[in-house]
Amino acid sequence: MLAAKGLQTVADLLYYAPFRYEDRTNVKQIAQLAPGEKAAVMARVSSAKLSGFRRRAVGLFEATFKDEGAGTLLARWFHGERYADSLVPDTRVALFGKVELDKSSGHRLMVQPEVEILSGGDEADETLHSGRIVAVYEAAGKISTRVFRTLLDRILKEIVLPEDPVPVSVRERIQLPSLSEAIVETHCPSPGADLRLLNEFRAPAQQRLIFDEFFWLECGLALKKNKARLAAGISFAVTDHAREQIKQMLPFKPTGAQRRVIQEIVDDMKRPHPMNRLLQGDVGSGKTIVAAQAAVIAIENGYQVAVLAPTEILAAQHFAYFKRLLEKLGYVVGFLAGSSGPREKQQMKKLVEEGLVHVMVGTHAIIQEDVTFSKLGLAIIDEQHRFGVSQRLDLMKKGNQPDVLVMSATPIPRTLALTLYGDLDISVIDEMPPGRKPIITKHVPDSAVEGVYSFVAQQIAAGRQAYVVYPIVEETETTADIKAAENMYLHLAEKVFPKLRVGLLHGRLSGGVKEAVMRDFQAGELKILVATTVIEVGVDVPNASVMVIEQAERFGLAQIHQLRGRVGRGAQQSYCVLVTGKLGDVARERIRTLKESNDGFYIAEMDMRLRGPGEFFGTRQSGVPGLRLANLLRDTEILEQARAEVQRLIAEKPSDELRAAVTYIQENWQRRYGLVLVA
Repeated sequence: MLAAKGLQTVADLLYYAPFRYEDRTNVKQIAQLAPGEKAAVMARVSSAKLSGFRRRAVGLFEATFKDEGAGTLLARWFHGERYADSLVPDTRVALFGKVELDKSSGHRLMVQPEVEILSGGDEADETLHSGRIVAVYEAAGKISTRVFRTLLDRILKEIVLPEDPVPVSVRERIQLPSLSEAIVETHCPSPGADLRLLNEFRAPAQQRLIFDEFFWLECGLALKKNKARLAAGISFAVTDHAREQIKQMLPFKPTGAQRRVIQEIVDDMKRPHPMNRLLQGDVGSGKTIVAAQAAVIAIENGYQVAVLAPTEILAAQHFAYFKRLLEKLGYVVGFLAGSSGPREKQQMKKLVEEGLVHVMVGTHAIIQEDVTFSKLGLAIIDEQHRFGVSQRLDLMKKGNQPDVLVMSATPIPRTLALTLYGDLDISVIDEMPPGRKPIITKHVPDSAVEGVYSFVAQQIAAGRQAYVVYPIVEETETTADIKAAENMYLHLAEKVFPKLRVGLLHGRLSGGVKEAVMRDFQAGELKILVATTVIEVGVDVPNASVMVIEQAERFGLAQIHQLRGRVGRGAQQSYCVLVTGKLGDVARERIRTLKESNDGFYIAEMDMRLRGPGEFFGTRQSGVPGLRLANLLRDTEILEQARAEVQRLIAEKPSDELRAAVTYIQENWQRRYGLVLVA
């Protein structure tokens, strides 16, 4: 059970920090309890019952408790079914909560108190779980917070804590508290500890452990990055002919940000080591044209380019875009996806192997074992957060240390990007192409959706096109309340817009059908496209000026921002209409953020605040290490401090401290992060 939580060693347990603390210093007998106070009580269950609550299936569990004194205490738990088997008469428990007075019986009452079963009446054991500030741990299977407390108490009494591995120079410079004190204080706070600081993770002991997590993570990433930088790679030359080809290819004058970023990429490509660069830019900021310029440099040096996209629709978009830009320069662009026919696949693989294809665009089909490049020099990976780190490595293996350019339209605040993509250098396009008008975002309750349809009809009459997006593909029993895209497509096509051509696009259509629908929409034959979130990335129709998102409360903030980026690509004013049902607090905050801002970086930050970094990134997949106590959002200052200390340590000539740090990471942190940080 502990292993399932990633807890395999005593050291893992020592770093398994409590998620909150309770002040149980106020231990009283039942008869001494005063209404309004928070207190802890040791007592025995005298009676207990579970009952249904009104017509809803809310199990109400009620129990009465008595202790050595004269009083009786009632306790109630809504959704309390889980206590029915454990809180049986004569069980000794510790209760902790706020005291009220039950009007009907006159007895003292606690509603939803914290409860712990007391084992065997061992006095020493009881003083560990009450009468002090108590650590509360997240359970691991059947291993409760109480078991964790007992385990850690035993460990801290029996073992000699390890020597502090953080280099002495670092500890002295920033005056870190001692590691052993920090570990003890985190698990067993001293009597005078500040409960508020502990629960906000701002107590000195916690801050020390947070620093350690960030320090070793940053150390591993920096060493990995340094190692990659020392590897022998391709040193590309930027010839006059390459410059001339780029000039001919560019359909518009690049923005200042694009020029700055292409210069950073060119500088990397000239060096004799592999480029590993993340190119970040908001939706529509012109990342692909920058990638195309890098592709020209690689081709002009006699190398091939691979472009990897997460979905077939996006891969097809890239294929069309690169083909339009590069074929007029005499380069051959190929396409390979899961839906390509067997003969087509065979032919394409042969051309790539013989070096007759300059740019190979595709989905993960291009990283299959039987795809061999003649001379791969540049790998371009789009929408990195959808690929694991392993796919990036698979693509790199197709060449001999090719340069890698990762593109992401999911804006990640810089501090986080430096940690998440710690082995990549970062370029940001923070300027939109000129002439783009900011998208106007409106919020409409679903009761007023007819007005939205009238607005869509007006926009189409003015020569524009529109998207209507739904959160799922087809009705299933579990999502009966979701208006499925298929049903609404029929409703819109037959009832609301019978005179207009309406198309349907969702993830379960075959590749050929999807492409045909997109082609018709791009050509302007379809006026309205009803879709699920498959249009989230990469669809480019400049004439589309309205995006209606139904049940917008079901989407994440960053997801709506991505969807919204499908409009506003032409010169005309574009609109995004968020249609919602009843809103909770978080959904209301999301909608407010979207109405106020078009800035992807601000929106991403808000999204992480509302959802937490783990859910935002889909933790494991994107290589966010398994941080135990540290939180990428809350602890950015400590992260910056840890990074600065690591840079200082590595910048100095190889020292005993650095060698000791490398050994420590290899022995202690690689397993925990699931990343080979240092080879």
